[in-house]
Amino acid sequence: MTETPGVRYYDVRQVTGETTHIDIDKGVVESAGVSFFSKAVVRVLGPKGWGILETDRPEELSGKKFETLLASALRLAQLTGDSVSLADAPRTILAVPKVKEDCRDIDLEEKASLLGAIEKAADLPQISSRRANYLERIETVRFRDSSGCEYSFESCRSGFSVIAVASKNGDSQMAYEPERTIHGFNLRHKEEAGRKAAELALALLDAKAAKGGIMNAVLDPELAGVLAHEAVGHACEGDLVEEGNSVLKGRTGEQIGDSRLTIVDDPSLHEFGFEPVDAEGVAVGRTELIKNGRVNAFIHNRGTLAAVGHGVAGHARAMPGEPPLVRMSNTFVEAGDASDDEIFSECKNGIFLAGTRGGQVDTGRGVFQFNAEYGYLIENGEKTQMVRDVSLSGEILKTLHGVALCGKNREMHAGYCGKGGQSVPVSDGAPLVFLQNAVVGGSGVD
Repeated sequence: MTETPGVRYYDVRQVTGETTHIDIDKGVVESAGVSFFSKAVVRVLGPKGWGILETDRPEELSGKKFETLLASALRLAQLTGDSVSLADAPRTILAVPKVKEDCRDIDLEEKASLLGAIEKAADLPQISSRRANYLERIETVRFRDSSGCEYSFESCRSGFSVIAVASKNGDSQMAYEPERTIHGFNLRHKEEAGRKAAELALALLDAKAAKGGIMNAVLDPELAGVLAHEAVGHACEGDLVEEGNSVLKGRTGEQIGDSRLTIVDDPSLHEFGFEPVDAEGVAVGRTELIKNGRVNAFIHNRGTLAAVGHGVAGHARAMPGEPPLVRMSNTFVEAGDASDDEIFSECKNGIFLAGTRGGQVDTGRGVFQFNAEYGYLIENGEKTQMVRDVSLSGEILKTLHGVALCGKNREMHAGYCGKGGQSVPVSDGAPLVFLQNAVVGGSGVD
């Protein structure tokens, strides 16, 4: 390996690949195409902190040109004032799951036709607008560092989404159905997603606005997964803990939730956030963030593990051409032993919250607010009237104590998470979760 005086450590992460996109609006293909990319990041750890350079020229990653690149990165590192140490971490790469059908074997015209059928399935009466998109990304990742660690792997992620807007008497309601996978091509026989989006948008037209208040709530796997990701996962990210921007800093071992609650982040799961190895060449695996209601561990890169402790490395992730950040992957509430009937029976009277329309969390203050896609009133242990415009909010350190039951069947939902200007694929999940004394927001009145 190249040795440059003053360099304590360096690594190189190169990503090459291709991206395919298709956008269809009311039966018209608005855009479709394939783009190719090759990007690399070189990081040098100097006497104190990092020097980081990005390049799209593969020839700069070897020989004399690479030595010049290292020297330039070292000069940048010497300008930093922060002192960085790197924790030791295991170096192992997992096998990437085989794809069921290679995306590259299907031409762009066939992909557009299949996506068009999904979008057309949303064309029901009173649907005023419909749109579908498809995104596919194939990447080859190569990594090496000054310790002699080297790896390479190829991954393929693909996914589509369909949006339907229903309108009646000046009112409009939208529904959204996505599906994403790491197992190859996923557009075949998916027309049901278009119909489902349209039917939900139509149902929301007739739903009443929910009434807010403190009440019992049952969270569906998607919204409970968002709670795990946003309210807990981000607060357990080692860089936020190190910066003092997490309400969980200094609370390792503290009981912050019901003893039935365990929340996990696991990059090794074959879900949308799967990584065979992290962006620093570190082995990945299961990390229990909250264990039996107690703060158990944080997720880290090698630098934050050295600075903060209380957790494991293996959670550095990065977009092509970007430096790695501490990121979640597959974050979920562990399944419990309650049946669905038991959960609704224990809830008695309250509200069922389903899906997500986004929200916000302040990890430093420890407060959150998420919008559900829709809900149902629960009366005498049964789902009854559909409601809309409903949200869930609260304080992290109080809300988790209200988790009274967790269902038996965990479901995962794929998406993307943004942080530091980077967006990476993730999945969130949970079983049904019964939450007592939930703070539910709504604009409905008696």
